[in-house]
Amino acid sequence: MSKKALTAVLLAVMIPVISYLLVKRASDHAVGMPGRYFYDSVSTVIRDGKTLNDTIWHSVQDFKLQNQLGKTVSLADLPGKVIVADFFFTRCPSICPKLTANIRKLQDALSTKDQFKQLNPSYIQFISFSVDPERDSFPALKAYGDKYGINPDVWWLLTGPKKQIYDFSLNELKLGQSDGEGVDSNFIHTQKLVLLDKEHVVRGYYNGLDSVDLTKLANDMVFIMLEKDKQYVSPLVELRPLLPIVIFILLATAGAVIYLSRKPKA
Repeated sequence: MSKKALTAVLLAVMIPVISYLLVKRASDHAVGMPGRYFYDSVSTVIRDGKTLNDTIWHSVQDFKLQNQLGKTVSLADLPGKVIVADFFFTRCPSICPKLTANIRKLQDALSTKDQFKQLNPSYIQFISFSVDPERDSFPALKAYGDKYGINPDVWWLLTGPKKQIYDFSLNELKLGQSDGEGVDSNFIHTQKLVLLDKEHVVRGYYNGLDSVDLTKLANDMVFIMLEKDKQYVSPLVELRPLLPIVIFILLATAGAVIYLSRKPKA
């Protein structure tokens, strides 16, 4: 093989290699969005001549309960907010204090951690439902919240009819259905945290006592927030400044291949 032919081959090989490196550079910054768990229906639709499945994801129903300040609140008061929910009771001697302390760390992280600095903390709402509402009056919730440094503006402790709270946990948040782990429907006592997106669709379940799961929850909160932010720009846009360079390389390579492949004049 002549030097010219060899050079032409090498230049041709450079094209996919350079393309791969550029795409890899952008994909290194890409993230996997948290999935959706439950759907209400799936219908078939035709778009642009293609048959597609249109999934209606389960958005949890509204509720009206009383928070630690004695105010009646509902999901309707949280339009467009990402929600982290859990279940507890103020007299709990075992998992609840640790669970609450870990959520407190997330509450505090909204204003201190680097990964949250680009986000608006007002888009996040923590909600803790009492599973012993007969004993957990709103003054009891207020005392519990004060003990753990809970900010009532971003974190509700809720009480109300037990049936409403339990129906919401089992039928709307579907505790126990995601991973086969059973939940006692007579007295819900779980360390699970549930992440809801701005449409109030379940996007994840996390062990609130596990540091790895808590880190994943913190990251998923950011991803969901980026999904909410209409100004968010895909990491692939990083390639835009490199586009002229890529075009130049492709044209130069094509020109070199054509030039080197010419037959010498007789």
